[in-house]
Amino acid sequence: MSTLPQTRLASHYVVNLPEPDDFDFWREAARALVQCGVAPEHIAWVEPGGSGDLFAAAAAPGEQPLPLPTADARPVRASKRFVSLARNAILHSDPERFGLLYRLLWRLQATPRIMEDKADPDVRRAEELDKAVRRDSHKMHAFVRFRLVEAGDEESETREHYVAWFEPEHHILRANAGFFMRRFANMRWSILTPRGSLHWDGATMSEGPPAQRSDAPGGDPMEELWRGYYASIFNPARLKVGAMLKEMPRKYWKDMPEAALIPGLVAGAQKRESAMVEKGALEFEERPDTLAAIDKAIRACRKCPIGQLDNHAVMGEGPQDAALMIVGEQPGDQEDQAGRPFVGPAGQLLDAHLEKAGIDRRAAYVTNAVKHFKYVQRGKRRLHQNPGAKEIDTCRWWIESERAIVGPKLVLAMGASAARSLLGKTVSISRVRGAPIALEDGSELWVTAHPSYLLRLEGAAREEQTRLFDADLAAVRERLAELAG
Repeated sequence: MSTLPQTRLASHYVVNLPEPDDFDFWREAARALVQCGVAPEHIAWVEPGGSGDLFAAAAAPGEQPLPLPTADARPVRASKRFVSLARNAILHSDPERFGLLYRLLWRLQATPRIMEDKADPDVRRAEELDKAVRRDSHKMHAFVRFRLVEAGDEESETREHYVAWFEPEHHILRANAGFFMRRFANMRWSILTPRGSLHWDGATMSEGPPAQRSDAPGGDPMEELWRGYYASIFNPARLKVGAMLKEMPRKYWKDMPEAALIPGLVAGAQKRESAMVEKGALEFEERPDTLAAIDKAIRACRKCPIGQLDNHAVMGEGPQDAALMIVGEQPGDQEDQAGRPFVGPAGQLLDAHLEKAGIDRRAAYVTNAVKHFKYVQRGKRRLHQNPGAKEIDTCRWWIESERAIVGPKLVLAMGASAARSLLGKTVSISRVRGAPIALEDGSELWVTAHPSYLLRLEGAAREEQTRLFDADLAAVRERLAELAG
């Protein structure tokens, strides 16, 4: 039976972190201190520019040089769940986060499964930090607004320069640099915050010092066009003021040019909705606003060759407010005849594994990336054919419309076709399964194999892939429980 490391050193130690978001530095220091048997109450963690945790003041009189572990020191245990949680929680602004995470790491040595105890106060607090950081990152993705500060010059080959101001609650700036680099790869931009700044020139990312709001521009000529566009797409039929304020708190409005229009648009929402209903526009706007409208539209869709076949569109089914959306590839022969998703052999296998994982299919919204059955006729039989990339991309319109209406917290894509419909690119299931992929609307994408893949395997290969499939579903169930909390 494992035990906690023996506390050999009773003096106080102060760990000065070089950056408030430096997880790698914290991890190395924490690992060494655990190996040296230094109990949590004897360590003060101090971040730059702050006083550190509550023990910092008391630590100074007995402060000692940090000890080094011996060559025969025990390896430090840390579960994947802990590392994932700690990597994100350490970005929180709570000065006691380093001590909290060290205390959890210390306890993990004696209780390896402690992260599964949702009632444990340390685990619960770490999850709260993680959730707050994720929420702050989502707000940054959604509400950063770039403004033009420097026009391009063809003669000097200088590109336009855009600047945005944002006020994060936590130390998330560097952690989100990759998101903006990928999304705005062809722009030259800067993001200024009170905690630091990022600068991208189209090839290189650099960091800068903290900024003040006065350093950011107040507006640019393009904003009038953006406000006009925002007003034109504002849909009063889907207005829920409480939900809007929860997702877009007023404190972010001052940096969003369209926010000035919101009070007037809200005030006139009821009148505009009545006019839309009278004209029949509610069901037939450019992007459908109801699941019934999508159902009606996909039945008439002929935008790809699959829609030209002798088949029937199959709409998704499940609660409109489901926390989980399950996305498959396309309807099969039995689904095409029944008009419902996942009722054939693959659907029956899925139901069995969902039940095993403790996931209630009736509480999930189940749909497919492609809405019609693609097949080739062989006598009286219709043999399944995989949809092509272009056909999947054409159908993304419908899956995105379903996601916008249902608003799931978590999306489970089963198979490469389903993953492409959510990401817009083909990915390797073996490389991306088992971990969440953040989507731009703040939800999480999890990828696994399609049940029909398991049906085609035999022997040891089927056993191994079934084990992986069950592990993926178990991780989804656990994540759903976390998001619900």
